[in-house]
Amino acid sequence: MDLDFLSAFIIGFLGGGHCISMCGGITTMLTSALPDQQQSKLPYLLSYNIGRIFSYSLIGAIAGFTGSIAVKSIGFPIVALKMFAGIFLILLGLYIGQWLMWLTKVEFIGKRLWKILSPISKKLIPIDTVKKSLLLGMLWGWLPCGLVYSTLTWSLASGNAVNGALIMTFFGLGTLPALLTISFGIINIKLILQNILFRKLMALLLIFYGLITLKFATELMF
Repeated sequence: MDLDFLSAFIIGFLGGGHCISMCGGITTMLTSALPDQQQSKLPYLLSYNIGRIFSYSLIGAIAGFTGSIAVKSIGFPIVALKMFAGIFLILLGLYIGQWLMWLTKVEFIGKRLWKILSPISKKLIPIDTVKKSLLLGMLWGWLPCGLVYSTLTWSLASGNAVNGALIMTFFGLGTLPALLTISFGIINIKLILQNILFRKLMALLLIFYGLITLKFATELMF
């Protein structure tokens, strides 16, 4: 499981450019609504990200529990879930590299849930308290995202709710560098993360890791 946690962190980190595209506008909006002094922004930014990662962990726990029920009650093979996770990781790489956009169809499913949550988020604006920032982060953790959904397949194959939650926690921590970069206006790193060649390289690494996952799962099966 330690390797799964590390892998989840790496997936979050490698998907940094995608995080900027999906959540960069939200983070910029949050930051612009805060006081001008950089020191005073930190509690808001930390609470926003804590809320976001908490939601990832909650979703991961649900996925992990669901996977454990499928394995113990239905007899669904855990190796098959691992293979499912590997396939989604390959699809994620193709998605980030913009070679195959099938994950947008998966995101479309999540948009129905987001339609319910979106009006609640508007009530939290302007962000003038740390509590509002925390709640907004918790809501935005449910934003439809192929990167999140792909990592959730790892939680599904984790075996239980605790491991599922921890996988998504480490994934959320991996996304922090990209989003904090935007929050503090570190333009050079942002440009690197959004660079086309860099994104293609990260996409290829994700595909490679997905293939390795499939290889190990296949060896366990046979």
